[in-house]
Amino acid sequence: MKEILLEGLYVLAGLVSLITGYMALKDRELSTRIGTALFWGILAVIFIIGKYLPPSVVGFMLFIMGILTAFKQVRLGSLKNADEKFRKEKARLIGNKIFIPALTIAVFAFGIAQFTELGGLVGLGFGAIVATIIALVMTKAEIKYVGYDGSRLLQQVGSVSILPQLLAALGALFNAAGVGQVIAQGISSIIPEGNVLAGVIAYCVGMAVFTMIMGNAFAAFAVITAGIGLPFVFSQGANPAIAGALALTAGYCGTLMTPMAANFNIVPAAILETKNKNRVILSQVPFALALLATHIVLMYILAF
Repeated sequence: MKEILLEGLYVLAGLVSLITGYMALKDRELSTRIGTALFWGILAVIFIIGKYLPPSVVGFMLFIMGILTAFKQVRLGSLKNADEKFRKEKARLIGNKIFIPALTIAVFAFGIAQFTELGGLVGLGFGAIVATIIALVMTKAEIKYVGYDGSRLLQQVGSVSILPQLLAALGALFNAAGVGQVIAQGISSIIPEGNVLAGVIAYCVGMAVFTMIMGNAFAAFAVITAGIGLPFVFSQGANPAIAGALALTAGYCGTLMTPMAANFNIVPAAILETKNKNRVILSQVPFALALLATHIVLMYILAF
């Protein structure tokens, strides 16, 4: 059942991408409408029937998407948001109730993950569907605007919207290729043998830096734990539960400082239409560095 529901959610995600490609193709004002439509169309095919395609075919499709992105053929079309006066008026009428759809997603994801065997991804998907329905009821908007605004936001975010999937795959690839062992060999020539503090610093900083590269702390965790955590921290007698938990959250300090974490740093900047696309990251860097230093202290004190 879980797999069937997940496949259904992937198909829905593919349909959103397909609508985006269709709207881009219809957009006569978009100079790169063919490339933009092709990008979102290929992504739609991967989401909808990618499971049934040979891996080599999917890889070639991703290569084409990369070429389109590299040559700046994926751009935002002429789809416009509602004017500011209208949005301010709606915000005044709806008030803080606007947060209900967003909270619905969190409630469904948590509830389904905790109290069923379907998992968090299924909960997240169903939460998004229910939240969309609630938003339509609250705003009394026509259902056609779901496709329009979904397409507008997806085009606004652009090709970085697929980074989470690519980076998760890259993390698995790095782990299979033995990158952790390579890192361990390099670190062993720097860290004095038996120096607990140096091992803790290397573990936490390594998690943050590699997360900045990968954009995902979960993907970085397996590689850095194998390369630094096991030989330089756990082997020195660290409590695995405490050290592991702190290492993972230390990785999220890197998430706050990287554009590779598109969902957290690029998407908000795009939605808020900030002049500087890195505005979110710049605001978070001081807090991220302070939190990273705190993680080092906590791991050194609590894990040993």
